[in-house]
Amino acid sequence: MNIVIVDDERLARNELRRLLDAHEDICVVGEAACVADGIRAVERMEPDLVLLDIQMPDGTGFDLLAALDKPPAVVFTTAYDSHAVRAFQVSALDYLLKPIEPERLAQALGKQRAAAQATPAPAAGRAPVDGKVFIQDGGRCWFVELDNIMLFESEGNYTRVYFDGQRPLLLRSLVQLEARLDPARFLRVSRSRIVNLRFVGAVDAAPSGGLRLTLRDGVTVPMSRRRSVLFRQSAGL
Repeated sequence: MNIVIVDDERLARNELRRLLDAHEDICVVGEAACVADGIRAVERMEPDLVLLDIQMPDGTGFDLLAALDKPPAVVFTTAYDSHAVRAFQVSALDYLLKPIEPERLAQALGKQRAAAQATPAPAAGRAPVDGKVFIQDGGRCWFVELDNIMLFESEGNYTRVYFDGQRPLLLRSLVQLEARLDPARFLRVSRSRIVNLRFVGAVDAAPSGGLRLTLRDGVTVPMSRRRSVLFRQSAGL
C-alpha cells in the first residue's frame, strides 16, 4: 500500500513514518508540509492512501482534497476533534487524534486494505467509472461515488452536481469531468449537460425535434437535435 503523508509538523511526519515501519506492506512514497506541496505529491505519486492533517499554514486538508481530480482514500490525522463530523461527512476512512496510537493507526490501515480487496476489477474492454469526486461548496463537503451522480450541469468554470437531493457546485469544468466517465453509463446530452443513464426514467420527443429526458426525481433535461439523432441510432429508436 503506497502512502503519502501531509502534515505541517516535521515531528508528526517522523512519528507517522515510525509507526508505519511496523507494517511490511506499507511504503511511504511521499510527504509534504503544506497544502500546495501535498497536492503536487498526491498528483505525482497517486497513492492508495493519504494521511492528512487538517489545519496547515496555507489551508486545510479539505482544501487539498477539493483541488484533486482523483482524490485517494484519506485518513485524517489531527490534534483537534472539532472536525470529526465534517471528516466523516466526506467519507474519510478514519479520523485519528494526535498523539496517534499504534492500534488506531493499524485499524485505519485495515479499513483501506479491506476496501481495496472489496473493489472489483473492471470488466475486460470496459472503461470503469473512476472512483469518487470530492466536492467542497461553502462550508459543506461531500465525497461522492461518480456512479451515484445523476446529472452534471455546466455553469461557467464550475459544474453543478446532482446527487441525493443535493446540487453543489464543483470547481471543475464539464470537459475535465467527462474524461473520467464511462461513456457506456454517462451520456453527453448537450454542450452543458451530462446525464447518468441509470437515472433516466423516460425519453420523450421534444417540439424542437430533439429528445427530452426525464430523470427519476422529475428533473427534465433537453437533448440537442444532433445528439438526439446519435442517441436514436445507438438505441435503435
